[in-house]
Amino acid sequence: MGPQLDSLDIRIIDFLSNDGRMPFLQIAKALKLSESAIRKRVKNLEERGVIKRYTISVDHGKVGYGNIAFVGVDVDGERYFEVAKQLKNIEQVRYAASSTGDHMFMLEIWAKDNDEMHDVCQQIKRIEGVTRICPAIVKDNLKGEL
Repeated sequence: MGPQLDSLDIRIIDFLSNDGRMPFLQIAKALKLSESAIRKRVKNLEERGVIKRYTISVDHGKVGYGNIAFVGVDVDGERYFEVAKQLKNIEQVRYAASSTGDHMFMLEIWAKDNDEMHDVCQQIKRIEGVTRICPAIVKDNLKGEL
């Protein structure tokens, strides 16, 4: 079982999830605690691995990636680990996970345009052991971050 979190930990995580740069003083005022109490709690959450890192959210279109796709990949069982290693090394693969369900791997791919997306899909198809890929182009983001 994971680390025990109390309601204050959860609220601090909520604040930082919405704005990772939110000053501890602002969180402290909202929760009616001292800044040092917030600082200690955040440090504890970091040390316990609850907070793993702080990051930014980027508009993929504004940095030149006009095509995003989720791609399911099926492979021969004997080549599973080798295919996984190769998929992780493809530059345009921003997220890769092993999965249950319809596909053995699920990838999030960022490409500059249709031609690059096509090239990446062809590159994946050529990996020895890949039996099928099923790309789904993202039209609109309804919730969450890509």
